[in-house]
Amino acid sequence: MRAFAHALVRWRWAVLVVWMLLGAVALLRAPATPQLLNIRGGSNQATEATVADGMLRDRFTRPLSDFFAVTLAAPAPFDAGRPQLVLDSLIRALEAQPWVRAVASWPGTGDSTFISDDHRSTFLVVALTVTESDTVAALVLPAREIVQRTIASFPDGSQYLAHVTGRSPLDLDIRTVSAEDSTRLETRLLPLTLIVLILAFGALVAAALPLVIGLLAIAVSLTIIGLLTRVTPMSIFVLNMTTMIGLGVGIDYSLLMVTRFREELRRGNRRREAAVNTMLTAGSAVVTSGLTVVVGFGALLFTPLIETRSVGLGGLVVVAAAVLLSTTLLPALLAIIGRDIDRPKWLARRLTWYHSPRAWEKWARGLHRHPRRALLLGGMGIALLTAPLFLIRIGLPARHWWPSNTEAGQGLDMLSDMGVAGYVQPVRVVVEVPEGKTAVSAASLRGLLALSDSFRGDPRVRDVRSPVDLGDSRSILTLSAFYSELDSARTTYGEFLDSYLSQDTRVALLDVIPSDTTSLTSTQDLVRRIRAIAASPPRQLRDATIRVGGYSASALDFQDDMMERFPMLVALVLAASAVLLAIAFRSVLVPVKAVIMNSLSVSATFGLIVLVFQYGIGAQLFGLDGATSAIFVVVPVLVFAVVFGLSMDYEVFLLSRIKEAFDRTGRNDEATMEGVSATASVITSAALIMIIVFGAFAFAQVLVMQFLGFGLAVAVLLDATIIRMVLVPAFMQLAGEWNWWPGGRKT
Repeated sequence: MRAFAHALVRWRWAVLVVWMLLGAVALLRAPATPQLLNIRGGSNQATEATVADGMLRDRFTRPLSDFFAVTLAAPAPFDAGRPQLVLDSLIRALEAQPWVRAVASWPGTGDSTFISDDHRSTFLVVALTVTESDTVAALVLPAREIVQRTIASFPDGSQYLAHVTGRSPLDLDIRTVSAEDSTRLETRLLPLTLIVLILAFGALVAAALPLVIGLLAIAVSLTIIGLLTRVTPMSIFVLNMTTMIGLGVGIDYSLLMVTRFREELRRGNRRREAAVNTMLTAGSAVVTSGLTVVVGFGALLFTPLIETRSVGLGGLVVVAAAVLLSTTLLPALLAIIGRDIDRPKWLARRLTWYHSPRAWEKWARGLHRHPRRALLLGGMGIALLTAPLFLIRIGLPARHWWPSNTEAGQGLDMLSDMGVAGYVQPVRVVVEVPEGKTAVSAASLRGLLALSDSFRGDPRVRDVRSPVDLGDSRSILTLSAFYSELDSARTTYGEFLDSYLSQDTRVALLDVIPSDTTSLTSTQDLVRRIRAIAASPPRQLRDATIRVGGYSASALDFQDDMMERFPMLVALVLAASAVLLAIAFRSVLVPVKAVIMNSLSVSATFGLIVLVFQYGIGAQLFGLDGATSAIFVVVPVLVFAVVFGLSMDYEVFLLSRIKEAFDRTGRNDEATMEGVSATASVITSAALIMIIVFGAFAFAQVLVMQFLGFGLAVAVLLDATIIRMVLVPAFMQLAGEWNWWPGGRKT
């Protein structure tokens, strides 16, 4: 490190030029990354739902696997007059598109499902000729343009409200609002962050440096992530996470480095010597801290979901970029700027109260006198906050899952008002009979009819659509006669049969439509019930293979897979973090204590997430109008991995300073008090910045980012207060010199 530090100082101008060139390229390339990110996500593991969905794509001539739902609200009923003309024109305009296979509507089918009770709201199902998700996503904007242009062609078009929704439109809108959130929140965060930095440093020059490092870390990371999309799918989640982590960690590390550099200058060192000493102390702490953060993100690479693996890979990139910038560009800048870092001088004099160590010294002495009391009170506080964790329910949230202020979200709300939202995301039951048999034989039809009736018996089911639910008659005699002339049946009901019966007639599809009172949370319970029925099918289908797919089934499979891997991920992060700290501090007790303290921080964070989101206590503060009833499975996994890593930042900052004092004095009590008083101001400022950065995303438009933003902000708050300023120093005081066994004091 000493040789590296001297080389950096010697070649500081060259380092600056290299980073200026890299930064310029990154700032030009980073804005293109959001368009390259994967929207839909998914798993790299074959699950029951993915196999079922794959069969729909491969075995059916015209599968209704991806479609657009176009909602239309009119100022008068659609039965006659101008509203009827507008609706007919819209249907014809959509049917004329080469990528539209068919348009199902109320005028075309006479099905009252497509229209509201007052006949002023209706929706169209636009079946597409393409099935690949990326191709379908590319058609969303053209579809919206056609809809809006058709309505605008009428003089009173402004009185009609139309939305294009469905799975791909919802996914596209999530990507759009995620990019908007990232830009909007960055713009609002920078002034607040600058204010905190000015308070911390009392100097504009010193305050500007961490911001430069944080913004460069984001730009460089997004550019690298854009390149990674060529070799592996990267989820849209990584966009906001890169902004949060890049800004938070980049500023954190820079804050530590700049603070230490100013201390070295105050001791009378020249700027080059001060920069070298900063690298040997704070620089080493930054590298150690970066490695511990990397452990949490690295563990995410072993998860099955594209979303979590993307965040893991993106986290590795952004932390590496922040560490590299903080230990190369920043020391070079410090060596160039020197004592000018304290400009303007008058500002520093006015803000000495903020970073004065006296208050913290008094706090440290109080902990020294009553460590047991501090440990007891702090532990009770953490236990109280952790209590709601035992009531956690993992699943898809009951509300706010899709952004309601987007076009697709508003369209979905309109479908919900009509009571037909379940038609957009049905539970899909795929029945495959053995080779040599057919799904439309008398026996198979009897079994399908019994299966359909079993599903209909659940009060959470509104409707079932299948080959045995065609027309008014559901008698075996009528159905057998109908399917005995299959060519004639396809002529009459070709569109329907192509979607619900495979060309070889061995595979039948039953779409189970949840009732309008069934949320995504309870739909997962419905999937479990449907699978239980499928596991004990009617006698006629006992030799058939029955698989359950669809959006909710896929989410349930991913959830089960993730929860099965979660204990392994936890064990991996805990063990790797403990080993790293043991090597860094040559101690057994320090890493054990760090793992326990960080686990307390994470558990208390989970408790608050459950309280605020699952039960809705205080959810209104974040723009939610009620409880989500469940926590998405990705949230605890990501919060644990990210929080555990970030918590180590402050652990390493504090322990490095305590160990430095212990090596100098050989007295654990004094070293603990000195470490607390010396780092408290830095930790408080760094934590305040992270709380601002993460907390801002608690007000994002995408619920998952609200979960994560709130969770990370709360975790940092708890970590920088109860954990790092109360429990850790109290424990260090009580443990005495056992803290440093077997490494002991450096000589």
